[in-house]
Amino acid sequence: MAAAVIVDLPNTTTNDVNKKITGLREEGGAITLGRVLTLVIAPHTNDLVEDSIEAANFASREHPCRVIVVAPLDRDAAQPRLDAQLRVGHDAGAGEVVVLLLSGPLADHASSVVLPFLLPDTPVVAWWPAVAPDVPAQDPLGKLAIRRITDATNGADPLASIKSRLQSYTPGDTDLAWSRITYWRALLTSAVDQAPHEPITSALVSGLKDEPALDIMAGWLASRIDGPVQRAVGPLKVELVRPSETITLSRPQTGTTATLSRTGRPDSLVPLARREAKECLAEDLRRLDADEIFHEALQGMDKVQYLPAGRSEATGGR
Repeated sequence: MAAAVIVDLPNTTTNDVNKKITGLREEGGAITLGRVLTLVIAPHTNDLVEDSIEAANFASREHPCRVIVVAPLDRDAAQPRLDAQLRVGHDAGAGEVVVLLLSGPLADHASSVVLPFLLPDTPVVAWWPAVAPDVPAQDPLGKLAIRRITDATNGADPLASIKSRLQSYTPGDTDLAWSRITYWRALLTSAVDQAPHEPITSALVSGLKDEPALDIMAGWLASRIDGPVQRAVGPLKVELVRPSETITLSRPQTGTTATLSRTGRPDSLVPLARREAKECLAEDLRRLDADEIFHEALQGMDKVQYLPAGRSEATGGR
């Protein structure tokens, strides 16, 4: 593995940063060869930079890319200023990391600062790890990207954040709350595909109040079944009811093993830890086209019935 190289460029310019990247390339080889995309990360505060880079480095081992992190450093500064850092080798995953910290009026022009560092003929993905624009596709950074990733889990109001994704939806949008339930959806689909092959008549999704992955789960079920879907605050579980059985997938809130229960059958234990942001990001970088099922799940959220706190019985449950 290549030795880590970290270069700090305080109070610099985009031209000087690009010259340094070229110099590092000549010294250490063509570090941009084989890059399949450019990932632009836009944390709303400098405090999120390191966590974002860690997730991007993990994902870049599957998707070699140039990672560009652009974040505000001091919005109140009187003069515009760019502080940059370059990371290649071990501290940059399977790519290279360009960190751009913006101060003063420059903080409002992130897209202009990012533009010189985009790789030619390489698709751009934008990721907002916390606070996201109201309409990601209309944001200046979002306009540079063919894929736009948000994370309602880190929003000030997670439920409002995930619900707002429908009004702002543009093909190419997705949210990490959606990829957090990939394995849940796969397990439930597999269970439903087994005998007795009856339609689902109702469903219940229960868990923490501020967990938008469960809200989008309920929306996905509502878009798929002809019956009521309820969302409750309580133990973490999904119940699917059909005429002759109830299928329940449950897990302790902080556990890593889930239990799949079916009426009249022995329980099954399955590994189902909560997915970290880095795993979800890696999954979302596997596809750059529109996710129509995600859009349908957002639409389905309008059909979900929210139960008052303390109630968690599935409609028609046995």
